[in-house]
Amino acid sequence: MSDLKLPEAAFMQDEEIRMFADAAQKFFSRAAPPERVSKWVEDGQVEREFWKEVGEAGFLGVSVPEEYGGPGGDFRHDIVLCETCQRLGLEGFAITLHNVIVTPYIQLHGTKEQKERWLPKLVSGDRVCAIAMSEPGAGSDLQAIRTTAVRDGNGYRLNGSKTFISNGQIADFIVVVCKTDPTKGARGVSLLVIETEGLEGFRRGKKLDKIGHEAQDTSELFFDDVFVPADNLLGGEEGKGFFQLMAELPRERLIIAVNSVISMEKAINWTIDYTKERKAFGQPVFDFQNTQFKLADCKAKAVVARTFVNDCIEKAIAGTLDNDTSAIAKMWVTDTEWEVVDECLQLHGGYGYVNEYPIARQFRNSRIQKIYGGSNEIMKVLIARGL
Repeated sequence: MSDLKLPEAAFMQDEEIRMFADAAQKFFSRAAPPERVSKWVEDGQVEREFWKEVGEAGFLGVSVPEEYGGPGGDFRHDIVLCETCQRLGLEGFAITLHNVIVTPYIQLHGTKEQKERWLPKLVSGDRVCAIAMSEPGAGSDLQAIRTTAVRDGNGYRLNGSKTFISNGQIADFIVVVCKTDPTKGARGVSLLVIETEGLEGFRRGKKLDKIGHEAQDTSELFFDDVFVPADNLLGGEEGKGFFQLMAELPRERLIIAVNSVISMEKAINWTIDYTKERKAFGQPVFDFQNTQFKLADCKAKAVVARTFVNDCIEKAIAGTLDNDTSAIAKMWVTDTEWEVVDECLQLHGGYGYVNEYPIARQFRNSRIQKIYGGSNEIMKVLIARGL
């Protein structure tokens, strides 16, 4: 297979990072061979046991400090795992959701007691997490959510519903975005953590039938007078949820862009191989100048995207990645991914439309990139605010 590699940042070339990447590559290649991943696609979800295996191997919560049961890594280790799983095509295994999106909410915003209680379970794989933001009537506009948490003695009564929740069928640790005071707008939003085992009033709805990411269980969740102890209010103070979300969304949007550049890299490599093998009018499709120009354009876009994303990663490590820049990365890189993958499918001709070919699956999977993490239209609104 062709081995086009996009520019690697200097800060990812540390020897310890390389050793970690090699260990991750070996583990996931062995633990999740193609036949196991195919079973995930067939079943529509990753089996719970795999999460425990990954935790035992030391690849969950890699940025969690040692005092809370983690290995004490940093964002570079999370990037390595994100890219490794994306390159290997571990469809449905939402390690970035677990490591980069949900676990940091506990690590960065939880009380000391909450960190001690929850982080070791997230590191070991004893808990698989999800974050419940979107609702049937509220997606990117988080201030419009209707799920409420009303104080009841030493806890809250949680009522409402959520949709489009990744890991919805197997998650047993869910951060729920809700309103503890509907009269205060953004200042009335809080994050409540629920552990679902034996939880009365909690119900999982149907697993949604999507056009891509078949192995990722995306579901509806329902809360009917669910009692949540006050100790499960993230950070221990009401009304901080919106600001906690805003603090962590830049990293979530960046990780979507990271997935996009790997998607482009894979699509270009597949297309180079295909066009060199496929013949038309007596010569390989690759030998036509049009093919070369199209692939050159794809490579140029991918290299620019990778270079920009590398800069964003460096800022994230330094703690200087701002909302504006992360919104630009999420919007522009995912738009570019869609352009590149679409062009690569076109160069496959009719075979690009056949599910047997990996470009067809990548085409379907790439479409959601422009929607989740905040739609690209919302990203433009955010960017415009900074003009």
